[in-house]
Amino acid sequence: MMTDSPENVDNQPTQLPPPPVPPGPAVGLLTDIGRVRTENQDTVFATCTVLEFAGTVETAGLYIVADGMGGHKQGAQASQAAVRAAAAHILQNIYLPELYHNPAEPAAPPLNELLVQAVETANTAVRKAAPEGGTTLTAVVMLGHSAYIAHVGDSRAYLFKEGVLKQITTDHSLARRMEELGHVSSGKPAESRNVLYRALGQSDTVEVDIHFQNIPHAASLVLCSDGLWGAVHQPDMEAILQQAATPQEACQRLVNKANENGGEDNISVIIVTMGEGAPSTG
Repeated sequence: MMTDSPENVDNQPTQLPPPPVPPGPAVGLLTDIGRVRTENQDTVFATCTVLEFAGTVETAGLYIVADGMGGHKQGAQASQAAVRAAAAHILQNIYLPELYHNPAEPAAPPLNELLVQAVETANTAVRKAAPEGGTTLTAVVMLGHSAYIAHVGDSRAYLFKEGVLKQITTDHSLARRMEELGHVSSGKPAESRNVLYRALGQSDTVEVDIHFQNIPHAASLVLCSDGLWGAVHQPDMEAILQQAATPQEACQRLVNKANENGGEDNISVIIVTMGEGAPSTG
């Protein structure tokens, strides 16, 4: 039987070094049917790629939330068709070219233009696959810390930074539009909130909002359907995001809270947190 000599014992480390911080963001994702609906008409998509070469790290991500409109017929088909079409277009025309960029090739169209094209493609797909349906669509291309956001409907993109949740996108709902015009809805707030004046599948053309947002270290990008933000008050969302140890834990706790508050709609959320390992864009 062999035993360690005092010399060997002394040379052994007293504790293991901490594991290296992985490059790129930490991502959480969750979708839930809620407590009232009989079908989940939300669709979510997330992918992140990390490239390490020559001492540098580059990250690229694509995150999408689509909410089939309010229990309408073919809502699930509409959101699925929109996400599939938008993701395919973005991956082929933005995501992969960005990862494998060849300086010798002609410059690609501006990213904003490509995002609009992706949503237009998604709108066409919805009209074909679900002619009686409609859906929101909020899609984000992340290049390093830079978030490029294409948005239609009332799903939301937020920046969570230093304990504060800031809405990036604008709701294309009747309630929000009336607020902008200085009018007060005569109906119930929830009813006017759920009426969208802009969504995919409503017509052959679609107007797309484009936003840019830098997501700094320790901050998070939060995407969600109205089943979350309509059920959980912002202070509660902020507290959960601040307290959760990981993005996935935050997603689970947010969905649980929405269900505790009634769970009247489908609930979907994606959280992308920029950690210490994520490369800085300066």
